[in-house]
Amino acid sequence: MPSITALTTQEIVGEPEVVEDAIESSTAWQSLKQAATALQSLQIQDGSIPDAAHHPAAHEHVSAITSAIATLAPSFEHDAAYLAASIVDFDRWAREGFGVPDFLDSLNAFQPQQHRIDGLQHLVVFPMYTQNGSRNRFVEALLVEVIWPEFIAQLETEYTNRLFVSLRLIDFTPGYDTNSAVLFPETVAMREIPTFTWGAIFQDREAARYRRVVRAAAEITKLDLPADAARMLDDQQLTERTFVMWDIIHDRTHMRGDLPFDPFMIKQRMPYFLYSLEELRCDLTAFRECVAITQRLRARVEAGEELDAAEAETLEQAVLVQYAVIFDRIFRFAITGTRVRNYDAVGGQLLFAWLHQRDVLHWTDTALTFDWAEIPAAVVALGDAIDELYWKSIDRPKVAHWLAAYELVSTTLTPHPASAWARGLPIDVLAGAPKGYTDQVLDDEFPLSMFFEALEKKMRPVIESTEGIRASDA
Repeated sequence: MPSITALTTQEIVGEPEVVEDAIESSTAWQSLKQAATALQSLQIQDGSIPDAAHHPAAHEHVSAITSAIATLAPSFEHDAAYLAASIVDFDRWAREGFGVPDFLDSLNAFQPQQHRIDGLQHLVVFPMYTQNGSRNRFVEALLVEVIWPEFIAQLETEYTNRLFVSLRLIDFTPGYDTNSAVLFPETVAMREIPTFTWGAIFQDREAARYRRVVRAAAEITKLDLPADAARMLDDQQLTERTFVMWDIIHDRTHMRGDLPFDPFMIKQRMPYFLYSLEELRCDLTAFRECVAITQRLRARVEAGEELDAAEAETLEQAVLVQYAVIFDRIFRFAITGTRVRNYDAVGGQLLFAWLHQRDVLHWTDTALTFDWAEIPAAVVALGDAIDELYWKSIDRPKVAHWLAAYELVSTTLTPHPASAWARGLPIDVLAGAPKGYTDQVLDDEFPLSMFFEALEKKMRPVIESTEGIRASDA
């Protein structure tokens, strides 16, 4: 057998063991899924099963899981080393009395970034928590499929991101019947932290969520969607590819540009609006790059040059990414989740207010309109302002960077009337440790505007309905 990396997509699709039956309908997968779900009821938050009375049942569930993995493994030859290591990790966990699980060995063996081939499936089983889902490190099982169209394979040669994996959910255990749309190795229970080599995003869930939310928001706000943007609401696969393009550029941006060392200040507590700016910076970089791609490819078309199929799709998707960034940020990010340190919401609020205050977005006569010809320059200007903040902060102390970032946000968004930051932090805080600065930030430092308060009430049932959404639900 040739290695999986040598196979073409057609060869993979044609493998009898892959396509003979739908894996999600197989007895082995259903057994694995049921056993993992039953095991969750015995685990406590750290993933262990401390009650010895539960161990006989736990042994049965683990045996069912490993038996199912062994049965399914021939359908996943590209993951053979990982699945073998997973069985070893499960057996050791059970043999050693179901303490805090350690799946470092199988995690190290799982390397999905090496197999970015459109339509390729993975079986994933780990004790892990799910971001935006559950903080419990329960055993979760996933069937997933790679989304990697040819235009993305070509785009990645320019926007290199070797760690990025784009996936579609096929079936999953309860930890993913939530808002979680990512699969990150750092969520897995393990004895030590390795160098992470991949990160995965479920673009099908992002696309389905986007389509449902934007469809409802456009109706509520009487927004007349441009034809390209309207097409996304009726085409799940088109929207999935849009999100792949957006995310591959967004993801790589976190460690690129003129950065004040590490923009996230990993393992350091800092005011949550700093995270707002970092996530928004990456989104606006994706927007800016897609504007440039659109201009470049359209210029070639206007010069009489014919684009190849991948280039034509790149042009199409570059236009759609621009709509997706604006509508997802405004209609979903701004009003999703609680008002407790919700940095994604602040980013969405900031984008809306920035565009409104530059008179390219209008809420007039209870209808939302955009001056689409002027929008790209206005959005790019916000990205430039954040980039300038970062560039200047290379020479600033950390807390001075925090204060400058607050000024950038608060000149566009109105802070809470009780904000200590807005009034000016007292001298004892300014002279003290960074913790004092962070402690003075309100949970809802930048409350929703009246526009968003009204929109949130109308959109709340729609946003709640997207929890656990699948592509077929949109």
